[in-house]
Amino acid sequence: MAQSDEDKTEGRLNGEQIEPTGDENLFLRLVYMIIIALMISIAQTVLGFMTVVQFVIMLINNKEPNERIAEFGTDLGIWIAKAARFQTAASQVKPWPWTELD
Repeated sequence: MAQSDEDKTEGRLNGEQIEPTGDENLFLRLVYMIIIALMISIAQTVLGFMTVVQFVIMLINNKEPNERIAEFGTDLGIWIAKAARFQTAASQVKPWPWTELD
């Protein structure tokens, strides 16, 4: 049975993830958190830019969004969610580039 787009997104966001074993150095986690915070900031800038581009495309293209930009937005949103889970210690799994992008 084929999965809907919502099911695919839900699985990517909340699917099984292998949690690292062992204790992580707290100072090293701080370094990762700072790097990821910078990456989130860049991601938000990219998202803002792509939002404007998508809006202009929809104005020109009779309200039809660009599918590649829409899919990129989904991927970016999932990455930001995974990064936020690591930042808030809801997960020990670091986001891409330390793990697979999905």
